[in-house]
Amino acid sequence: MTKIAWVTDSTSVLDEELRNHPDIYLIPLSVILDGEAYADGEDLTAEELFAKLKTLKDSPKTSQPAVGAFQELYDQLGKEYDEIIAVLLSKKLSGTVDSSEQAANLVEIPVTTIDSKILTYPQTALMKRGIRLAEEGLSVQEIKTELEEIANQNETYVLVGSLEQLHRSGRMSSAKFFLGSVLNIKPIISIVDGALEVKEKARSEKKAKEKIFDYMRGAYEKNKFSEAWLLYGLHPDTANQWKLELEEEFKNVQFSCYPLGAVIGVHAGEDTIGISWYNREM
Repeated sequence: MTKIAWVTDSTSVLDEELRNHPDIYLIPLSVILDGEAYADGEDLTAEELFAKLKTLKDSPKTSQPAVGAFQELYDQLGKEYDEIIAVLLSKKLSGTVDSSEQAANLVEIPVTTIDSKILTYPQTALMKRGIRLAEEGLSVQEIKTELEEIANQNETYVLVGSLEQLHRSGRMSSAKFFLGSVLNIKPIISIVDGALEVKEKARSEKKAKEKIFDYMRGAYEKNKFSEAWLLYGLHPDTANQWKLELEEEFKNVQFSCYPLGAVIGVHAGEDTIGISWYNREM
């Protein structure tokens, strides 16, 4: 059987099962605060990030792993493995996929880079599916085909916690930030084909939550999926409350809560809350 190394980036969320997996390797993105770079998850936790954001002079930035970092990791893995599969955050949100693909051309071990078209735990769930397919004996090409098909069946809706941070990080125009702040508009962000889009605008957090729940009702009616994930910035209380409400309505869906992490927190804010699922069984 082909021995496969699995690589993902630090925007994914590794649960206990994956943290102890011997064939999974994590490569960090960077968070840049007042000119100082921190390795996501290694030098900076989400809690530390949000504390630092309150005292920053300059707008925070994030940066993908360098080609050289991927090349060094892939060269090391080439001594032990036959192939590498890298499941990485959306190409339309970061240059991480591009860095991996460039590094793949510089190493001898075959590397398959998969654009998850998503981030955080849904990205992790996609990788977990790939690992199961490998255990079932599918080839790397078959795994790639299956994961890319699944990636196109995700739905994610996010209520951004801080329009100011979204604006400061360059993800929202000054005009939209001004109007949103003045009118107290709560934009619902969706991820469509790997890119951020404003799905709808609500006049209150309560109405935004109701709209997100309606999106899920419509998707569940069509697809009867069995798992969904609540994603939050820093504070799990709102995610846990959403989870309780959803569990009352969707008795056959398993809900779990996961943090977004420091890199996403730079852009979204600590009060961000969202929900994600795949419109098929995983």
